[in-house]
Amino acid sequence: ALQDRVRFLGHAPDGFLPSLYAAADLFLFPSLYEGFGIPVLESMAAGTPVITSTAPSLPEVGGGAALTVEPTDDNALAQAIARVLTDGKLRDRLVQAGSERVRHYGWRKSAEKLLEALRSLSK
Repeated sequence: ALQDRVRFLGHAPDGFLPSLYAAADLFLFPSLYEGFGIPVLESMAAGTPVITSTAPSLPEVGGGAALTVEPTDDNALAQAIARVLTDGKLRDRLVQAGSERVRHYGWRKSAEKLLEALRSLSK
């Protein structure tokens, strides 16, 4: 039964998220709309392979380090889950690529880009 294989946790406090991501076999994020995709990066930082949707911003945030699937296509989602759970080489590639991908992001880098944008507007 699904309940024996998947845990539906509901809301989890932010402090528990790194442990949850790290303990997961994969992170599935089939969002229909997403502003940026921080959970994708958090999962990658925890060493968890990511499957996310083709919704705006998510393929860019994933940068090829996540599998992307149409979020309303149940069969494609199921196939992607099965691939990650059964293909060790794919899983290892996603974990490695995710680890490299998160290096492109960070609060300092974000602040520097924001400051650069603000300076360009003041010219």
